[in-house]
Amino acid sequence: MKLCSICHKISATDDDHLHCKEKLRIELEAEDFKNSIPEKLDIARNAGDVQTDIKALLGHMSREKKSES
Repeated sequence: MKLCSICHKISATDDDHLHCKEKLRIELEAEDFKNSIPEKLDIARNAGDVQTDIKALLGHMSREKKSES
């Protein structure tokens, strides 16, 4: 038995708890995702491109909705 290095509670195995590892992995992925959003959108430099993309998406959605009716 040892202490889990993440939650600091006793672990029955000689490793950290699986749910603690998974929770930590998800938290790190969420943080990486939040940090990568501005890079993906690049709003600061290409605001016009984002507007064009949004207009194209909205146009596509409205055409799709009209064709279903």
